[in-house]
Amino acid sequence: MTTVDEVMTHNPITAEIPGSRNDVLKLMVRHNLTGLPIIKKVDGSLAGMVTRNDIFQHPEEDQLAMVMNREPLVLSPQDTVETAAALMTTKRVTHFPVVEGGKLVGILTPTDLLNEVEKKASNIPVEELALDPCVPIYQETPLRAALVTFKASRVNALPVLDANGRLAGIITDRDVFNKSLINGSVALTALGMGDDEDSWSWDGLRNIMKLWFEVSKIEMPAVPVRDIMVRSPTTVFKKTNVSEAARTMRRNDFGQLPVVDSKENLVAMLYDINAVSILAQ
Repeated sequence: MTTVDEVMTHNPITAEIPGSRNDVLKLMVRHNLTGLPIIKKVDGSLAGMVTRNDIFQHPEEDQLAMVMNREPLVLSPQDTVETAAALMTTKRVTHFPVVEGGKLVGILTPTDLLNEVEKKASNIPVEELALDPCVPIYQETPLRAALVTFKASRVNALPVLDANGRLAGIITDRDVFNKSLINGSVALTALGMGDDEDSWSWDGLRNIMKLWFEVSKIEMPAVPVRDIMVRSPTTVFKKTNVSEAARTMRRNDFGQLPVVDSKENLVAMLYDINAVSILAQ
């Protein structure tokens, strides 16, 4: 059986405690991360795990120790990918520190398991998976309302429908923060990260832009979703095998894919964690 050690990300980027929220934000922006392990400065042992969702839930908190998950679920390098997949899907956790002898040795996310899904799921159609609720949004919906929809539905991607109810695009919580609408340098300064301007990427900044809007109390621009959405998104059919869907996700760095029927009507959304559930069966 394949072990976690064979598929995990070795020597992951980490933050230390004591530290601040901005220490983590800078790392997320610089390396385009959505989460990272936290270690103790004194001995390098694992102290916790922090994801962007942890930060979004505590927008006014600056101390890292108050934001992070102090008791994250962990994996051993010797655990099987089946064990890891079962934990991911039952606990709905997407970032697992991997620990050996009390020391952090890696991190595992759904993306790391997609290659294993490709190998195992060639004869299983997408429609046999237990898919998460699908929350469509109309293309004329104002961006301000879209952000509320993201928060209320607890999803990070919304399929976009046209006036005829057909799939017209997709928008993620990262797509909301578009270069044409946001000055990245201004956002960094507002978050207290102005000194980091030489080492940030736009993709990395989009991971945390939602926090800037919440902390700075900035209103979303009054434009409709159709101006920001990704048009003609990549989709999969209900009968598409999960292996092919996983390959599409891995090669394109997609966290989700709209699922359509034979007439290309939207029926569901497939997330990477749904695909990973195949390994736990």
